[in-house]
Amino acid sequence: MKMQSLTTCLLSLICLFVSNSPSVAQQKSIAATAIEAGNFNTLVAAAKAAGLVEALSAGQQLTLFAPSDDAFAKLPAGTVETLLLPENKDKLAAVLTYHVVPGRILAADAYGLNSAATLNGQRLDLNLRGDFAKINHASLTTADIQCTNGVIHVIDEVLLPADKSIPVAATEAGIFNTLVAAVGAADLGGVLSGPGPFTVFAPTDDAFAKLPAGTVDSLLEPGNQQKLIDILKYHVVAGRVYDDQAVKARAATTLLGRSVKIGFSASGISVNDATVISKNIETSNGVVHAIDTVLIPDSAVSTGEALGMLTSAIHQGVPAFNAGDHRRCCDIYRSTMKTLMDTGITPTDAHTSSLISNTIVQADQAIDDTSRAWALRAGIDNLKNRLHNMQMQP
Repeated sequence: MKMQSLTTCLLSLICLFVSNSPSVAQQKSIAATAIEAGNFNTLVAAAKAAGLVEALSAGQQLTLFAPSDDAFAKLPAGTVETLLLPENKDKLAAVLTYHVVPGRILAADAYGLNSAATLNGQRLDLNLRGDFAKINHASLTTADIQCTNGVIHVIDEVLLPADKSIPVAATEAGIFNTLVAAVGAADLGGVLSGPGPFTVFAPTDDAFAKLPAGTVDSLLEPGNQQKLIDILKYHVVAGRVYDDQAVKARAATTLLGRSVKIGFSASGISVNDATVISKNIETSNGVVHAIDTVLIPDSAVSTGEALGMLTSAIHQGVPAFNAGDHRRCCDIYRSTMKTLMDTGITPTDAHTSSLISNTIVQADQAIDDTSRAWALRAGIDNLKNRLHNMQMQP
């Protein structure tokens, strides 16, 4: 009965808009439609302040969940005025793009969806199966206003995206204190505060407590910083990877260049031997999944993983070099070669080990960052060719 009542409600709304909507020839862009409607004045003013009117008028098909003026009026006093200040333009754009989904999604199409990815990068939760259609905590009050470049759905609350970075969100959560300390000791706070986005499989304090006595204290010592960096990078994946995407992929390549296995069973989602205990924690620059066990990379990487690490280093290093940041390129290349030297490659031989160590020595003796980058790249290319040939051998 509930499903039937909702379906009837949605169909009624759709019929209402179809009967009262202008013909296709008379339809206007999302921006023009919102301006002429008269009850989206705050939204229109915000779009103008954020420089998004042109994007909402262009030909790309979009779906806009549009807060009415009454929705904006529900925000705490001063919120809108603060967002409209020039210095808050980026924050305002992040809020507005959180209301926009690529493509034309009608109410009937969204009925079977649980979520939708926005232009902001974060997801919206969709729940159209109860008595009241919901987008996050907002109610859908009007559906399927057709426009030339998409569709508008009216909602009764402003949707606010997560606005805290991964380190800030982890600190405020209160259950990742050891992880936060480790990130600080590894000097990775700046990276994880950057634009990303990143996906972090974040061990809780209880997860770190399961390690053998003295392990955490040892890792936090300055002399073990590189080992700590490698362990932490083994918990981070580039991009936003939500739980359903991770399960579908069955594996994810970490910033260490090595893969973790993703599984799903009656007990939930697993990452290697760890279990995800809290999933899809949104942040401004990524998503966090809390896990109950610290992920420790094997002592040696496989030939395939080593090739993946070298390829990843090139993909990161080349843009840095071409942009003139030769030192950054050197850091990426050297860090990868140093990691392979420290962890080892299996199977390997003395010649391969010498190739890695000699590359690092020659690079360290180079007269400048440009020469150093070329020396490291030559070593990486030689190592890739050698490992590839080793893979081809029966």
